[in-house]
Amino acid sequence: MIILIIIVVIIAIPLIGALFVSKELSAVREITINKPKEEVYNYLLLLKNHNKFSKWAVLDPNMETEFRGTDGTVGFVSTWNSTNKDVGKGEQEIIKIAPGERIDYELRFLKPFKSTNYAFISTETLTPSQTIVKWGFNGQMTYPFNFMRLFMNINDKIGNDFSIGLNNLKGILEK
Repeated sequence: MIILIIIVVIIAIPLIGALFVSKELSAVREITINKPKEEVYNYLLLLKNHNKFSKWAVLDPNMETEFRGTDGTVGFVSTWNSTNKDVGKGEQEIIKIAPGERIDYELRFLKPFKSTNYAFISTETLTPSQTIVKWGFNGQMTYPFNFMRLFMNINDKIGNDFSIGLNNLKGILEK
């Protein structure tokens, strides 16, 4: 009987604790790229280009990808499927475009966890030959998985992944 009580307590603590842990996820990182804003924005507008600099695409260069629609327009969808658990399976859709300024995306993750989140990439002129690129993400972790936030900073992890991607982007565009 004591073992059963201990097991129930071990299961109950994270479930109760998760009720008090934020479900919100967000991260924004930025980088300065030594290229004019128009050139940087035009490169970022094409979702197919993201596979050249995204940390996740670099993790599995053999992942299956598929594209639907006209790249650089609202409704264009990029799908991925990887056996690498850090990449998983999902799709990204362009949902809003502010020409020359910002592109918004809906991210639909299917594996390893099912969720829908949102991301954006924006560009801002620093000088005529320098552009600030911001890459951001917001979403939610579902209950009870949000309990993991007590043990790891998921916002920093996402942000660090964005920083890697932005550095890759800088290398490509400044080459």
